[in-house]
Amino acid sequence: MDRRDLLRAFVALPLISSGRAVAAPDASGIDEDFAVLRAAMAIHPGAHRYLSPGELARHLAAFESDYAAGVRAASYDRCYLALSRFLTTIRCGHSYPNFFNQTDPAVKALFDRPTRLPFDFEWIGRSMIVTADHSGTNALPRGARITAVDGRDVGDILDTLMPYTRGDGHNDGKRRSLLGVRGAEDIEYFDVFHGLLLPPIGGVHRLALVQPDGRATRVEVPAIGLAARQATMTRVREDSDAPRWTYHVRPDGVAVLDMPGWAMWNSKWDWKSWLSDRLDEAATTHGLVVDLRRNEGGDDCGDPILARLIQRDLIGWTFEPKVRFREVPATLAPHVSTWDDGFRRIGVRGADLGGGWYGLPDRARPVPIRPDAKRLDVPVAALIGPANSSATFGFIYAARRSGRVRMFGEPTGGNRRGINGGGFFFTKLPGSGIEFDLPLIGYFPTTPQPDAGIEPDVVVPVTVEAIATGRDPVLDAAAAWAVAHRAGPVRG
Repeated sequence: MDRRDLLRAFVALPLISSGRAVAAPDASGIDEDFAVLRAAMAIHPGAHRYLSPGELARHLAAFESDYAAGVRAASYDRCYLALSRFLTTIRCGHSYPNFFNQTDPAVKALFDRPTRLPFDFEWIGRSMIVTADHSGTNALPRGARITAVDGRDVGDILDTLMPYTRGDGHNDGKRRSLLGVRGAEDIEYFDVFHGLLLPPIGGVHRLALVQPDGRATRVEVPAIGLAARQATMTRVREDSDAPRWTYHVRPDGVAVLDMPGWAMWNSKWDWKSWLSDRLDEAATTHGLVVDLRRNEGGDDCGDPILARLIQRDLIGWTFEPKVRFREVPATLAPHVSTWDDGFRRIGVRGADLGGGWYGLPDRARPVPIRPDAKRLDVPVAALIGPANSSATFGFIYAARRSGRVRMFGEPTGGNRRGINGGGFFFTKLPGSGIEFDLPLIGYFPTTPQPDAGIEPDVVVPVTVEAIATGRDPVLDAAAAWAVAHRAGPVRG
């Protein structure tokens, strides 16, 4: 059975809700939930990056009112939405009730619902553009523009979901990117919040759209569940021993290294050896293009690339790391877990920076990237965009400092005012059992910076025409630059 036949089997199933056995939030634990969240905010390194203490207090009060209403209604959904909405107010791209860290009953209750749109899409501004049709109707070609879903203008849908979508600062390109559906995540951001806030009626989505030829049409498509969505996924799973990235050489002699993700902590694949071999091969080509456009981050998998480009040590990350606690507060300690218990005492040997801030001990500070004995002397370009907000934001920042990589595409996610991360407490509200990710280290610029991502050297926006025709003008522009510079200096 091929993927299309399998998907048709899924969408033909009765669209009934699977049993949701998650327990209702415990009203007796609500005060403890509030205490845990307030303790977490007291050590969150980005809590006041964009909010004054008064603004944060008002958002906390609004959360407590909404959360208490959810508890009184015995609604797990409302409690989850209240926490999601609050965490976005601090404008930290690493703070959210992580889909993948909830209990199994919560995952089934919140995320395993037959509410999903049966197609993939990208947002271009406030337009929803189809990139793949999984509906079985053949009515949604690439490049079709959805104008309304269930009678609601898609721009209004975007406005409804954005306040629940994580991102750093006021860099809304990242939020819009997260709300696209690409078949690349086990649980898609759009699916979760669209399903919770704007579910379809009767298991059917009613779409208004404009076809690529300009015709306005309407179509009804089945709403699908989590299993049907996951059946359309094209990415290699993170726990696989198969290569997660691809490499090929174009007819023009330019090598393309596509790296859609760097989360390697569950991977059995020897990515370091694979990457080393590919970089050896790339040294014989007319240039290398590294495609990071779908890559949010993970491990520092870009460092081996930079090591082949530099001739001296590179301090690629110049942001100053700070934390807001010596040891995890007693109120919080029983309710957090982490992969490194050293995080519980992360500020103990760090310098007192004043104002409730502490530095990191020297052993915890980033080390420079050191040159590799093997050199990569061909032109190197990177394709970047709003998904780049964590380790890929760091790579792009370092690549620009190296002076050896030309950037093509759209502005990144993340934020030049700094981001939070480095270590995490997976924090659980004891009354409801809802988990949220609490980053521990704040990274701050040493000079004033704009509230924005990193701009590419060459801006090449995504267009509806490119999606409809399957063209990739960003890659084409980068490859043309590499060919033009293959015999000369690598600078643009």
